[in-house]
Order: sequence, then structure tokens, then C-alpha cells
Amino acid sequence: MVSNILASTKAKMQASVGALKQELSGIRTGHASPALVERLKVDYAGVPVPLNQIAGISAPGARLLVIQPWDKGSLRDIEKAIMKSELGLTPTNDGNVIRLNIPALTEERRHELTKLVKKRIEERKIIIRSIRRDALEALKGLEKDKEISQDELKRATDQLQKLTDGFTVEAEQAGRDKEADLMEV
Repeated sequence: MVSNILASTKAKMQASVGALKQELSGIRTGHASPALVERLKVDYAGVPVPLNQIAGISAPGARLLVIQPWDKGSLRDIEKAIMKSELGLTPTNDGNVIRLNIPALTEERRHELTKLVKKRIEERKIIIRSIRRDALEALKGLEKDKEISQDELKRATDQLQKLTDGFTVEAEQAGRDKEADLMEV
């Protein structure tokens, strides 16, 4: 029972840190990367769809992204989604593809993005602590129902805290890596 709770908790925390890394990859640095826009939601036929499911995205240059929709009718929808996003990019539509020129980041924009990274890290740390809290409640419920002893609860609680600390450190490291990437000129 305890091992099931800890395994489930570990999986949830891993998923949370993985989602954080995916989210951070979408925060713009000074160079072009398809990850910047691939998760962008586009209103396609009335349904929000990730951009990478309706278009091919490539980075032919260090400062250029090319988005080639599989359905030319979705060009306007993709353009609108990019304009509404937090990216701060202006798309150029030639009727066949959308080009996104990625300008070099200003010092002010770098600091704004660093604050955004810190906010995302803090949100994930809160989620990780919430997962820990839920697991702790489950463990205490087992102890209350006399399915485990107080000693087993203590050992499981210590393991749970080690898991939490490890994933918190991993989330913070992902944030530090992204901040370093942002501050790189």
C-alpha cells in the first residue's frame, strides 16, 4: 500500500516537472525554436488545437520560424493565435506560409521573461507540495485504519519528503537553466 502511494506520487511529480520543462521550452529566447509555438492553441474549426497538429513548423535560420499549415484556410486562425499569445511576435503571411522573425531580446524583455520563468517555477513547486499533501493524507489514512504502524508512517513520510525535495530541486534547476539561456546575449 505504502509503495503504491509513493510510486503514484513519484509519477505525478515527474509529470509535473516534465510539464514545467515543456512549458519553459515555449518561453522565447533569442533564437528560433519550433518549441516556441508548437503548443500554441489555434482555434481551428471552432476547436482549440495545438499548432503542431495543424501545421509543420521549421527553423531554417537562427532567427526565423516558418509555419506551413496543412490547410491553407487555417492561415488566418494561426496568425490570430500568434498575435494573441504572450510571445510578442508579429507573423508575416504570404498566402502559403507564415514567417516569424525572432528579434534579439532587449534587456527589459529578458528581465520580464525571467520573472515569468520564476512564476512558472513557483506554480510547479506549489503543485508538487500539493501532491505531497495528498500522499501524506493517504498515508495518515492508512495509519488511522491500522493498516500501517506509526513507524511505517514515519518512514514513508521521510521518503515522501525526499521525493518532494528532489523534484523541487529538479524544477528549480530547470528554471535556472532557462534563466541562464534567457540572459545569454
